[in-house]
Amino acid sequence: MEVSLPQFGVYWFAIGLTWIFFYGCTQKTYRSIKQFAKRNLGILLILGIIEVAGSYFFFKAIHTISNPAITSFIGNISPVFVISLGFFLLKERFNRKEFIGMVLAVMGAFIISYKGNTSIDDMFIDGTQYVLYSGVFSAVSSVIIKKNIRNINPIILTTNRSFFLLIFSIIALLYTEDPLAISFKPLLNIFIGASLGPFLTVIAGYLALQYIPLSQKAIINSTKGLFVLFGAYLYFGQFPETIALIGGLITILGLLLIAFGKSKLPKFRKDQDF
Repeated sequence: MEVSLPQFGVYWFAIGLTWIFFYGCTQKTYRSIKQFAKRNLGILLILGIIEVAGSYFFFKAIHTISNPAITSFIGNISPVFVISLGFFLLKERFNRKEFIGMVLAVMGAFIISYKGNTSIDDMFIDGTQYVLYSGVFSAVSSVIIKKNIRNINPIILTTNRSFFLLIFSIIALLYTEDPLAISFKPLLNIFIGASLGPFLTVIAGYLALQYIPLSQKAIINSTKGLFVLFGAYLYFGQFPETIALIGGLITILGLLLIAFGKSKLPKFRKDQDF
């Protein structure tokens, strides 16, 4: 809201990349690049391009949709893409409860983004399409990372992501001819956000894929909508309309069904106490 998207991207990913680089040096992670196979370099290139596309649409959605909580709630449909790709490519299975949860997640996203018009061109709020595009690219990226997470260190994956996004932001800044200088207030906010976002959040997400299935990571990640809702209210004084809030709660209910769909109650034995 205070700077252009290219200006934001340059500072956001430059600060994030700096944090990641220093952290990687302290962990001596970058030494493993010497043993990299050509296949891993190709994967990093593909991931970089996908992350640029996904992040571009994500930030464009935030820029277009007035309330970031709505963006986050609509983004809860992303686990549906992730689970579907996990089913076909990673052979991860889902049962009836999980399928119902996926339907609820899609239904909730529809309720949030539906404007009430019957015309296809004006049926959903502007920016919904960008959230969906971002979700598809994010799902593809997550599947590729999950298949290669044991061969490529999460810190290198995080570095690769921020590097590509920084290069893209610099090119966009040169193309739009926006000035590099920005005022102190947005710079401070970007510094705080970049320390949390492209550094801590992304590294934590990639590390999670080393230990849990892709579908579980996607479900847990979707709870951010609640935190964004709380943060948007404190920071901007914004609260979603009732219909958007209902839709968001439906998506969360669906995601909970997906999350606990595989859990089974232990069988009761006659000699077992309640």
